[in-house]
Amino acid sequence: MPASRESSERFQLMAWRVDEPLLRGELDCRVRGRVTGRLWFQGCSQPVVLDLRGSPWRDLAGHLLRFTRGKPVPATGLPEGFALKQTGATGDLTASRKVRVPDCTEEELLEHFQNQTPFPWHWGNALYLEWFSTANGRVVIESSDFHFSLEAGPTWTLTEEEETAQREANLSHLKSFMEQLADAIIAHPPEQDFPFPEEDDPEPGAGERQADAEAARHDLLMDRVTARIEREGFDPDAFDRILEEEQARLRRERGEPEPTPLTPEEEAERNAWIEELNASAEEALDEAEAEDWKATDKGHPLVERARDLSFGLFRTIDAMGWAGADANPEHPIAEVRDGVCFASAKLAGALNGLQLRSEWPPDPLFAGNILVRLKKARGHLIDALAGLDAAERDGLAEAAWRRFARGEIESLLTEVRTLIEDARTALEDHPPED
Repeated sequence: MPASRESSERFQLMAWRVDEPLLRGELDCRVRGRVTGRLWFQGCSQPVVLDLRGSPWRDLAGHLLRFTRGKPVPATGLPEGFALKQTGATGDLTASRKVRVPDCTEEELLEHFQNQTPFPWHWGNALYLEWFSTANGRVVIESSDFHFSLEAGPTWTLTEEEETAQREANLSHLKSFMEQLADAIIAHPPEQDFPFPEEDDPEPGAGERQADAEAARHDLLMDRVTARIEREGFDPDAFDRILEEEQARLRRERGEPEPTPLTPEEEAERNAWIEELNASAEEALDEAEAEDWKATDKGHPLVERARDLSFGLFRTIDAMGWAGADANPEHPIAEVRDGVCFASAKLAGALNGLQLRSEWPPDPLFAGNILVRLKKARGHLIDALAGLDAAERDGLAEAAWRRFARGEIESLLTEVRTLIEDARTALEDHPPED
């Protein structure tokens, strides 16, 4: 049954992460199939009460768990809208989840991230409490900052087979929650689809509109060619044929005339133009070799920065296990990693061309193509920042790493926006000929 507007407002896509203001708590797992407890938070005069159906993992089954924070509590309270009575179903409840715990201060950890050097750490047990509340949806407490002890039990035990069944039930609870959330979104869709504002671009000029249209046409054409190759199997000899067929199909759909074969004079003029263009490119390359950064075999400095950041993020994310190579692309940390990677590729396509080695702003002849690629790079960087926003809401990765990544990505984004304005100006100064 579709969720009400009230439930759609209090349910959220990301989990409620409430470990930061948590002072202490107790979790009573002494009754099979039921978990109760109390949680004391900073700034709250009364505890949050838990009453959940289901069972914990085997390490907590039959026990009363008490835990207390071992570090100072940040000056935060419970988020607005979090209910003081939490009823619902258990997710994964355990005090034995293994996590990497840094053996350095947060400032030292940030320095390691900035220098892309390994930091000292050890394996530690983390408290992981997950449940699905009728009031708030999915709630997660995950931290290695708590001291905990088992005060009683076990009054009953959970076999390995029973724990497997319980984890399957927990997965069922998660699926049920996602179905409720989907129903709520369908019934009352959000006013904005994205967690970040759209870029406030000016009204595009004729050159930019033409460049965007050509890029969209090319993307559609290549999507269709790729889909056919996947269906029919890869055959190098068939690529030209498929490309020609899809080009003809696109012209028919858009009511465009068939291309007229070139006359011998037109063919000669076209060949002469190509030769002249190649000569100009070689001349531009010779001139570029006189410039410091362009005289090397490296690309544009911004491309190198983006590529180095991409490699650094990938190595850290992989080493920490924050998002595996097979992680869902919508995983927040994967969005950060992939967004910077894709932006790096788009920047390379835009800025490492021969024409840019001679001058900037770009020649109007190439500015349209460059502008399209820069705007795509901008979009990928914005995606990466959105992933960081989600990671912060969901308590993923280290806070110091999130701050470092945000500073680097925002710096790249600022420079990309400047280049976009330069390329846009070049197009406006030399609009395309009719």
